[in-house]
Amino acid sequence: MKSPPVVPTPAKLGWLDALRGIAALVVVFDHSSYTFMADFRRELMPQFNTSRYGIMVFFLVSGYIIPASLERRGCVRTFWIGRIFRVYPLWAVVVTVLLAANLLGVAELRDFGGQSAVTVVVAHATMLQELLGTPNLLLVLWTLSYEMSFYLLVVALFTVRLHRQSVAIAVTLAVLSAASVTAGVALPASALSDLVGTAPLIVCASITMALAICCASARSPLLRGFGGALGGVLALVLVPFNGTVPLWEGLVILAVMFLGTAVYRAEHGQSTWRRTAAAAVLVVVCAVGSAYWSGTDGHYARRGWIVAFLLAVLTFAVGLASRRRRVPPMLTGLGTISYSVYLVHPVMLAVIDGTVGRQRQNSLALEVAFYAALLPVCVLTHRCVEAPGQAWGRRLASGVEPPGTGR
Repeated sequence: MKSPPVVPTPAKLGWLDALRGIAALVVVFDHSSYTFMADFRRELMPQFNTSRYGIMVFFLVSGYIIPASLERRGCVRTFWIGRIFRVYPLWAVVVTVLLAANLLGVAELRDFGGQSAVTVVVAHATMLQELLGTPNLLLVLWTLSYEMSFYLLVVALFTVRLHRQSVAIAVTLAVLSAASVTAGVALPASALSDLVGTAPLIVCASITMALAICCASARSPLLRGFGGALGGVLALVLVPFNGTVPLWEGLVILAVMFLGTAVYRAEHGQSTWRRTAAAAVLVVVCAVGSAYWSGTDGHYARRGWIVAFLLAVLTFAVGLASRRRRVPPMLTGLGTISYSVYLVHPVMLAVIDGTVGRQRQNSLALEVAFYAALLPVCVLTHRCVEAPGQAWGRRLASGVEPPGTGR
């Protein structure tokens, strides 16, 4: 068995925290500008899609760090424990607060198109709701569905010992994206849900996901391989065939995350920088080409998406080039609370929209005031919800005997 790869310690990941912090602030602006700077937003979005910029930076960072987290542990079971206790506690608190605000009449929930409360709850519990034909309770939750799909794919590759093929996977996904546009392949949003029904798909996907995670976490190598492959197949079915973003963009999102993984491989001697640079060029060319040739489909303005994507890649590249430099504590601090910033701000905006209402004119002062109110709340949620949840996860994972690795 090969020795486990050298994984960067938290102290060496300040540049990733800085990127997360920057991305979170940009996403907050994207959503808060609806309320406080609507006129400016209408002028900006066709030129620079701030939402896509922020989430692409997030996806690159996730691609870099998530496989490293799994391989550091060398155990799928402890990986899933860590992810569950990292993601779900704050998610549960935020959703609970939103539901309470709705009951109090100070915020409105989205229309779920007649779906039952049970199906909505189950879909959200999997965090795959965006890919299961269920509208998100909070708009930002859609990206967590792609994160969860990435987790399933990373585990699948780890269990079948293909986890170091990040360059090939990123390039393949990017090429498939470009090929889908070239061939004129376009699917309606949630196409699979329309075909088989939303409720049956949610039930099937939920059972499949639970079975995949349990089997991939088992001690038997055969069960681990089966569970990993099952989860991977689930992700590869849902992302292209049941997303609400265009087919090409769903594939680009996965390609971007695996590009982040490829960078990690190169930095730690598991691949070459030349191969990784070539893969980056191909992914960028295919993504930009897909966006350009697909035209405008109602999801975005073509120029705004392309500019945002290129700036996101450039931001990640600058962060990578500066990784050995000292990162300002303010930026690393923002990165530390970035998950709170990402999930908490839509709830605050929902309450503002449901009580005070949106501003008719641009107000930079109110925009700044919103940030000033948001960040202390996020420091509090990180300390009271995120940090304890992660500590519980670490304690639980420490008592788990690794059942073996996929290396």
